[in-house]
Amino acid sequence: MNRPVPPVWRSILYVPGNVPKFIDRAHERGADCVLVDLEDSVQPAQKPEARAMLPETMRKVVRGGADVAVRINRPLRLAIPDIEAAVRPGLSALFVTKTEGVQHLRLLDEVVSELERERGMPVGSVGFAAMIEHPRALTELADIAERGPRVVAMMLGGEDFALETGSVPGDETLEFPKRMVAFAAQAHGVSMIGILGTVADYSNPDAYRKSAERARRFGFSGGTCIHPGLVDALNGAFTPTADEVAYARKLIAADEKAAAEGRGSFSVDGKMIDIPVIDRARRLIQRHEAIERRLKR
Repeated sequence: MNRPVPPVWRSILYVPGNVPKFIDRAHERGADCVLVDLEDSVQPAQKPEARAMLPETMRKVVRGGADVAVRINRPLRLAIPDIEAAVRPGLSALFVTKTEGVQHLRLLDEVVSELERERGMPVGSVGFAAMIEHPRALTELADIAERGPRVVAMMLGGEDFALETGSVPGDETLEFPKRMVAFAAQAHGVSMIGILGTVADYSNPDAYRKSAERARRFGFSGGTCIHPGLVDALNGAFTPTADEVAYARKLIAADEKAAAEGRGSFSVDGKMIDIPVIDRARRLIQRHEAIERRLKR
């Protein structure tokens, strides 16, 4: 199945689709992706206005080099006009709220493909970020990750998921379902978005960064924020450190030397090194180089 290339999104900044003062400065914030929201941050009466603004909004938010994505509404009667407004050259992805299965995504894929053809875009160029927001979707995670058309990222919508399960959103209640989504995504090469920790206190970037760093240790690739003051925390947390890059290169060089000498095992700094360690080092370097390419665009 053809899918767009997985994006390098360390930070995804939500911007309400109908608030010019936030839209006009979004490109200054340093986010890898600006996510224009047509869903919860826009009141029903203002949704037509947000859609009408979308072409100009998309042009504005990419001025600093960020990708642009759009979060659409779930009811189909709202989702279709959202998609018609959003799918145009320059769009990286649609964030599909309340994703519940492959059939849901296939229906939207059909609409997006038609619009791509009509608007001179490569068919399949727009990715889907599947937002898991109902416990019904938990049984479909592997299927969504493996067979969902256009799926390049997955995430748990914590507030909605907590509402649907009757739980209080927090570290304890959301970590398990977030990790379930992560395992499904990771099994099929899909980026996992989110942080493992509370997102309620946006006044503490240090705590936010620690939660994001913890998520990275669990294989998450980036996080979202609604306050621009947290973009730097996310970018820092999801970027390999200079020490990590240097050590990974040291391991790879040692592996190449051992291979040249006909040795299958070797040690570095008193530790035996095996194939998974080297593979992990190579992936870290690939991630580092992808981020470097993004920053040079």
